[in-house]
Amino acid sequence: MENLSKSFDSFLKNKFFRFGLPFMLLVVGGSFGLREFSQIRYDHRKVKFISPEELRKQGIEMKPRGSVTIETEYKKLIEQVNLDNYENKRIPRPPGFED
Repeated sequence: MENLSKSFDSFLKNKFFRFGLPFMLLVVGGSFGLREFSQIRYDHRKVKFISPEELRKQGIEMKPRGSVTIETEYKKLIEQVNLDNYENKRIPRPPGFED
């Protein structure tokens, strides 16, 4: 048992096993990790988009391009909300936070 402990201590004192092996594992493992992350870019390019005809076959109706813009949505919101007549309402303070 004592012989095993001495060999383990000498194993830990060896500079290659203490510094070199973890470094090599990091370099090799990092290259495999980077490969997986860079593969995502190429997998994303293989995604096929569904055409409007296929969507109609599935029962999904799309609006024509250009019919929904920021300006049209803004006009809809302005019609719903009256910005001239509003009232400031103070929200209740949590307990312990008094003015």
